[in-house]
Amino acid sequence: MTDLTLAKSLKIISAALSKGKELGLKPLAVVVLDAGGHVKAFQRQDGASMMRFEIASGKAYGALAVGAGSRWLNVQAETRPHFLEGLSAVSGGKIVAVPGGVLIRDRKGSIIGAAGITGDTSDNDEACAIAGIEAAGYTADAG
Repeated sequence: MTDLTLAKSLKIISAALSKGKELGLKPLAVVVLDAGGHVKAFQRQDGASMMRFEIASGKAYGALAVGAGSRWLNVQAETRPHFLEGLSAVSGGKIVAVPGGVLIRDRKGSIIGAAGITGDTSDNDEACAIAGIEAAGYTADAG
């Protein structure tokens, strides 16, 4: 398994924020978690509202918790709300089940972390996460 380094984590964040600027998005917050759910790096653009760290982290944490992007969790919330209620309970409320949490996979396909982004629409957040992960040379898995 490839380690997710601080340098690569910062590259993900930088590229994701650049994508947001290119698209003219609202101020974003980006977190990168390692495979164990620990924060590798976080940045919040000027003007991003409060709670953005918690939301971005919840998207990434949820993706890691189930081994699928938070888009998959969003579908589960709509189709199996009892599952998400239980998952939220066992995670201590740490999971945010909307798009914007994207798994980071290495060349072998192993999950080495996740990026979570918030600040604009969930679809735009997810697009920026994918752009950041791919710019760092990894495979993005939005699930």
